[in-house]
Amino acid sequence: MTERTDRTWPLPKHPWVMRMRWSHLLFAHWPVEVSSVRKLLPAGVSLDTRDGMAWIGIVPFLMSDVAPRCCPPIPKLSRFLELNVRTYVIVNGKPGVWFFSLDAESKLAVRIARATFNLPYMDAEMSISHDKEESVTYRSSRTHRNEPSVEYEATYGREGDFFEARQGSLEHWLTSRYCLYSANREGTIYRGEIDHPPWTLAPAVCVESVNTMVAPLGFSLQGSPHLMVAQPIDVRAWIVTRC
Repeated sequence: MTERTDRTWPLPKHPWVMRMRWSHLLFAHWPVEVSSVRKLLPAGVSLDTRDGMAWIGIVPFLMSDVAPRCCPPIPKLSRFLELNVRTYVIVNGKPGVWFFSLDAESKLAVRIARATFNLPYMDAEMSISHDKEESVTYRSSRTHRNEPSVEYEATYGREGDFFEARQGSLEHWLTSRYCLYSANREGTIYRGEIDHPPWTLAPAVCVESVNTMVAPLGFSLQGSPHLMVAQPIDVRAWIVTRC
């Protein structure tokens, strides 16, 4: 894809299987007490902390050009909004992302992801709009059957110059994550590798009208979040493998 990289381990030896593009993306992060988050993780998954705190991210964005390798985009599956709630973990020495929820507006994508990647994707009614000032208004309301109803509505945009995060910085630690982890019903842990160029980030401003995304997790988000927006990025993904 590119020679520019900030990966900390080599690419998988087997071919990637899926491509996608992420855009209109906001990284909103809050530090949270370790004890509140660690108890939500399964055995075999260690919480990754920074400055003695766990970090919870709420990340709304638009998925597009979603398609298997060497295939054109698939109607009703290749473009949809997604909003994830995440924290950061380590399994067998590899840092990655753990998702508590991934709300999406594509019912088909939700079912494929739940079955294929063991990820907690959920149905939601979602919308996005943006103005000439590049300000984005994002709305999401979960509708998934037998799951807690949560909502998110915020307007966000860039407030500063774009930059590439320096290795060792908080911005790099929060965003330079090249795999995800998930677990099946039996508790078996899986890893899904991804690859993309280094993020191009900028400081952001965000005004939330409503945010109940972490209410089902049993804690609240306190204080002002660390905010960044990102330029669109092209991503490759590999099939998940058992850890």
